[in-house]
Amino acid sequence: MPARPDWEDTARRLGFAHHERYWTDDACYLFQRSAIETLLRPAVDELWHMALEVVERASRDDEVLATIGVPAAAWDGVRQSWRRGDPSLVTRFDLAFDGAAPPKLHECNGDTPGALYEAAVFQWLWFEDQMAHGHLPQGCDQFNRLHDALVEAFGRMPQATPIHFAASARNAEDRVWALYLADCARQAGREAAALDIEAIGIDGAGGLTDLEDRPIRCLVKAYRWQLLLQEPFAGALGGPAAPAAIEPLWKLVLASKGALVWLWRMFPGHPNLLPCWFEGEAAAAPAACAVKPLFSIKGHNVLLRDPALPGGRAETAGPYGAEGRIVQALHYLPRFDRSCVPVWATVGAWIVGGRPEGIGVLEAPAPIIQDHACRFVPHAVVN
Repeated sequence: MPARPDWEDTARRLGFAHHERYWTDDACYLFQRSAIETLLRPAVDELWHMALEVVERASRDDEVLATIGVPAAAWDGVRQSWRRGDPSLVTRFDLAFDGAAPPKLHECNGDTPGALYEAAVFQWLWFEDQMAHGHLPQGCDQFNRLHDALVEAFGRMPQATPIHFAASARNAEDRVWALYLADCARQAGREAAALDIEAIGIDGAGGLTDLEDRPIRCLVKAYRWQLLLQEPFAGALGGPAAPAAIEPLWKLVLASKGALVWLWRMFPGHPNLLPCWFEGEAAAAPAACAVKPLFSIKGHNVLLRDPALPGGRAETAGPYGAEGRIVQALHYLPRFDRSCVPVWATVGAWIVGGRPEGIGVLEAPAPIIQDHACRFVPHAVVN
């Protein structure tokens, strides 16, 4: 499939700043419509509702919060956030899915999941262009209603003017994420303001403010709760003047890979789950397994134990692990050959406003998908 001749110019014009190392324009994954409708979409919907049951249990069971690594100082905030019904915006499930067998959940990204702009917007533009030039089969589609769903979700949110969208000025990917969501909010008729996460202040009443001393009543953050709770203004996030937060504090439960253990405990044998244990229970785990820190991201500090691997293991480096680990039964991502080079691919399935609304595919030259080596590859759905 030919790459679009102007795709890099388009990416720069749209502010897709990290496209050069990341986007693939001359290839795609094709899914059968029946595989999406009978295998993938129902599984994602069911996984979402099971994940909510884990959060519900966490809201009334200290053992869940303790074992998954939620800081004790945040427990009350997590419970209150859940009991208030604070709305979730987006969640991404990372799945092993080859289009034929039931998808298996590898990870749940419940707090500021990445790759949203490229999944919602840039791959849709790719699809429209490739269809217009006859490079895709007539009558095909894309499992991607993400943009419309995000606009609708902002339209349903309780009124708060303006909505503040905060990201680190030092992180280009996070800025794209926050600016894109701000644009979705504006399309929903909401006032949106962007700011650097480090520019957030505290007023005399203990509430958060922006650089113009406007109160922050709703904060959409491209910043993980684990880091946000360490900021100087963290105390104001649970106080009486605390803003509504997207993602809400209860999503911290689904940001921990410990949630995978509780999913397996509560739904043992489910066809879309992999057996999982906490590291202290590793005696129950098989010899072939994946060991993952509770709060690692982007493929850091993952260990694969497999007698079939050279030396019996494969491992990535990183700063995580002191917070605790889980052990997951080993289940490799599907492997494909591209120009005689092997790649492994994961399907990121997106929940927006409580519904499965689209997918994006990441691939890498190794079984562990790492941020610095992976590529986003668009997809199409054929009959």
